[in-house]
Amino acid sequence: MLEKGLVQIYTGDGKGKTTAAFGLALRAAGQGNKVLIYQFLKPPSLDIGERFALQLGAVRIRLESLDINWDMAKSLEDEQAAAEVKAAIKAVLEKIAATAEKRFYDVLILDEIIYCLSKNLANIEDIRRIIEKRAAGVEIVLTGRGASEELMEMADLVTEMKNVKHPFDNGLPARRGIEY
Repeated sequence: MLEKGLVQIYTGDGKGKTTAAFGLALRAAGQGNKVLIYQFLKPPSLDIGERFALQLGAVRIRLESLDINWDMAKSLEDEQAAAEVKAAIKAVLEKIAATAEKRFYDVLILDEIIYCLSKNLANIEDIRRIIEKRAAGVEIVLTGRGASEELMEMADLVTEMKNVKHPFDNGLPARRGIEY
């Protein structure tokens, strides 16, 4: 549906990166675009509200997740776990590159891929390949904390979410339906 797809980045320490990407997905699907959301580091077993909403089937958005045991707090310290997730991410990015080149979807959202890049779980050259080889009308949205200058140079739009005040700071845990 899109004649020219752009590259968007939602990064920063503030809340709302994934939420913004899902809002864009909903808008794109509502206009007849085919949308794929790939969630890195958010396995299918994770209790996430947006996943449940999409599973109801009212919106034509495909959601996939990296199906690997991963604990964002502990697995980075485990060399074997990090190597496994790195290999899994590389394999997924190769599939996404083929999907982007053949335009199976009009909008590709790579949720938390920026975090993966910042922690050396993904390779920036794999992202560059997706961006450069994609069909002309494919929009790409990358989310996650820690976008590098090199990555931001590849983008057409960069939004940084800034944490000014958050209930977590006062000990309020994540709430079902709001933070997840």
